Amino acid sequence: MTPSSLNSLSLQAHIDLWLKEDIGSGDHTSLSTIPDDATGSAVLIAKEGGILAGLQVADTIFKSVSKALYVKQHMADGDKMRPGDQILKVDGTVQSILTAERLVLNVMQRMSGIATATKEYTKLIGHTNAKLLDTRKTTPGFRLLEKEAVSIGGGINHRFGLYDMILIKDNHIDFAGGIEAAISSCLRYLEEKSLDLKIEVEVRSLEDIEKVLKSGHVDRILLDNFSVEMTRQAVKMINKQCETESSGGINKTTIRDYAECGVDYISIGALTHQINSLDLSLKANF
Repeated sequence: MTPSSLNSLSLQAHIDLWLKEDIGSGDHTSLSTIPDDATGSAVLIAKEGGILAGLQVADTIFKSVSKALYVKQHMADGDKMRPGDQILKVDGTVQSILTAERLVLNVMQRMSGIATATKEYTKLIGHTNAKLLDTRKTTPGFRLLEKEAVSIGGGINHRFGLYDMILIKDNHIDFAGGIEAAISSCLRYLEEKSLDLKIEVEVRSLEDIEKVLKSGHVDRILLDNFSVEMTRQAVKMINKQCETESSGGINKTTIRDYAECGVDYISIGALTHQINSLDLSLKANF
């Protein structure tokens, strides 16, 4: 359950779309103010501290604008950056550098913000066996890079989409007619389609857990909006018969308490949908 490689055709397709959106009929400001043959260099500078993410993507963006651009990286994804750090230097035609500038900044600032927040959360639970997960609460069209940023920050990717794992949530259960009916229907579907997918079921009470355990065919139980005390009881009840995951309103103040209950995973939607981008700047280098 991880996103595709950053060297994939999927990433290139995303970049092509983003450049088309930004450039349109042409970067007329650069085309009108900078001679076609003008060359130069620019440096990417950190204006805020945090965990760096998106360098590989930035390199691909620059080369998608012009294969003649040369990028020299001074840091690596996952490095801790401080204000004033020079992250990379790009050399080539000035028009191309300026055309790529905003997309590079947009991508790297958001990815670095996600990686930084992820690192902060993982430090809070580092003394336990709990692993930090992201969710599908991502920006449409940007999930590949948001989940990559979580990985760079030390988190683990949950399912990438609707296709790579079964996650039976409250609405599925209610529409299916109950937990038992939802699980039974799911198992029949997987057998009919010859699919080998892990099954996770969301529960809302300790009674729900008993129903799931009786099925004997579930890989993970999602403890949704459980209190810390209920989570402690749930982990004891499940007793490692399957994996456990806590989710729902968990934040930096409470995540340590949930992790110490003994759950295997904690998923935080805020890693990708409540993030402040880090401040980076691309400046001409003379």
